Amino acid sequence: MFWVRVDNRLIHGQVVEAWVPHIGARSIIVGNDDLAKDELQQEIMSLAIPRAVDSAFLSIDQLVRDPRMTGASREATLLLFSSCLDVRRAVEKGLHLDVLNVGNLHYANGKRQFSPSVSLGPDDESCLRYLMGQGVELDFRCVPNDPAHVRFA
Repeated sequence: MFWVRVDNRLIHGQVVEAWVPHIGARSIIVGNDDLAKDELQQEIMSLAIPRAVDSAFLSIDQLVRDPRMTGASREATLLLFSSCLDVRRAVEKGLHLDVLNVGNLHYANGKRQFSPSVSLGPDDESCLRYLMGQGVELDFRCVPNDPAHVRFA
């Protein structure tokens, strides 16, 4: 399974303990420009990843050119983004997504609480509408066994 998730926290317990086994991930790829340049943060995040799971930290430009993002290479891959904007940039540059799991976007001033783990600001809402317009299905769940939340409109 190829699973794409947006989560401010990127790699953490819910991802490693719930999503990796749920999709049978053999690879975790993080698409984030800042993290792609920060080897120390990559090392810290890698400590949480099981040894049997490969990982890569790529900029958005690297990600869309990476051969692992096409065809059968995507199988058993968990692709993580920290923001809706990064997902949109990747899609605009040619990444094809069928489903986006919106797992965790922290609350901040100017955002409205959409679900227990997702708060959306105007930029997030605009981004999600854009993705829906590109045929991307939105899946609002924190962990796999959560019920799907209210549809985004």
